[in-house]
Amino acid sequence: MTRSFRFGVVAPPATDVSAWRDRVRRFADSGYSTLLMPDVPRWAPAPGPALAFAAARTPLRVGTWVYASPLRPAWSTAWEAHSLSVLTEGRFEMGIGTGRPGIEDELRELGMPTVLPRERLDRVRETVATLRELDGPDRHTPVVMAVRGPKAQALAAEVADTVTIAAMPDDTRAFVTGMVRAFRPGRDVELALHVPAVGDTVAPFMAPPDLDPAALRAADSLAFLPDDPVAATEEIQRRREEIGYTYFVVGAVAADRLAAAVAELAGR
Repeated sequence: MTRSFRFGVVAPPATDVSAWRDRVRRFADSGYSTLLMPDVPRWAPAPGPALAFAAARTPLRVGTWVYASPLRPAWSTAWEAHSLSVLTEGRFEMGIGTGRPGIEDELRELGMPTVLPRERLDRVRETVATLRELDGPDRHTPVVMAVRGPKAQALAAEVADTVTIAAMPDDTRAFVTGMVRAFRPGRDVELALHVPAVGDTVAPFMAPPDLDPAALRAADSLAFLPDDPVAATEEIQRRREEIGYTYFVVGAVAADRLAAAVAELAGR
């Protein structure tokens, strides 16, 4: 069966918490399903408290987009994720990955030991296993994994509920489509698409600041969506029909521009 559309928005709190709270409520009214927080130390408040705060004030689902596994012990991430799942009464989704490009420099700046790529993936596996132990038989916290290489894809096929292919800015539509079609989990897994550029706007926390929307548009990149509501609606439907994407994640700076398309497609 074809999954229904849903839409998430990456929206870390700004300095004006009251304005951020009002904005989050507007996202909920527009049809967005999920409020997401990045895991970027020093750039934004920690995801756990921010998500708990938002969940207490809106009906939105909440999640991390995504925990960087090298930044904390597996048990700590799992404990926080399980706690958020309990406190939100099942509205939390644990997004997790092995870290953004340049994570080694970030670890050194924080005075933390660097973690080899294989160890990062092992930590993701351990985090999910610990989360399942904490959840027990009566709770299932959804796991969202950002993956790229074959080992990460294999782990996601085993343990994830939702998967997003961690595409690079210069990846073509054909290349990413090929990666998605080659991903065969053998069970029902939701496919999510990370869209950092909408129209001329690039979302902070979702892409490098020098990302060129015009170049993405010219290359027919999946990292781009038009901000015209009709064109965006048609393109989102095309991506479900041709590739299988049903969960679309955009940045807060573009959420209002896509609101009409979200209202038209959410739940369909």
